[in-house]
Amino acid sequence: MRKYGPAALLLLVGAAVLRVSLFSDLYLRYVQAGVRPYLIASGALLALLGLVRGTLTARAAREGVADTDGHGQPDHGHAHTGAPRVAWLLALPAVALLCFPPPALGSYSAAREEAARAEEYVGTFPALPAGDPVELSLAEFGSRAAYDSGYSLRDRTVRVTGFVTRDDDGAWYVTRLRVACCAADATAVKAEVRGVRAPEADTWVTVTGTWHPSGRLGSAAAWPPVLDATDARPIAEPADPYEER
Repeated sequence: MRKYGPAALLLLVGAAVLRVSLFSDLYLRYVQAGVRPYLIASGALLALLGLVRGTLTARAAREGVADTDGHGQPDHGHAHTGAPRVAWLLALPAVALLCFPPPALGSYSAAREEAARAEEYVGTFPALPAGDPVELSLAEFGSRAAYDSGYSLRDRTVRVTGFVTRDDDGAWYVTRLRVACCAADATAVKAEVRGVRAPEADTWVTVTGTWHPSGRLGSAAAWPPVLDATDARPIAEPADPYEER
């Protein structure tokens, strides 16, 4: 049975990759949408290699052709210690991904983010679209709040979406993770929410309110931005939980 191990492992990994990329949107928890074609191609290739390997192994067994032991030596039917059964444990990560895909990064990951952001300079921003509330990403809301010398957020009602995080002082934030390529490079953007009760941590919410100016533009006191909320409505986690950089 051990001779089929490599084929089975290739099939499991290929099936897991196809499950999250071809048959669902789970891949968005790990990478950006543009990577999907490469994931599908990789999963299909791995599954195909597993099928080919399994077919060749079965054919060799039927024809009585001895398999080799990895060093080019024939396997005459006796056991070899070079391929212990414990090697099947290598299949567990693929099985776990296939059956129990992990959730998107949440408040724990955001709390570890040290607010180390690229240097930005104070300046004027393009005018916001007409009509209130205006839908903004948390990154854009934060940039305008901290660096816009034209104060485009003043007297405007905005709506932002993210998940709930809290700090030790009792303040709560609507938070989003931004990725450049995949979840491994995620950084947090957030806005402090005032005026409404905090939902449970990691709850996804859409918050409507107005910007509360705080601190000198471009200074540490201007971050994180503050939102005087009139409504914080729980929503389902979006299919794509990250903002793109």
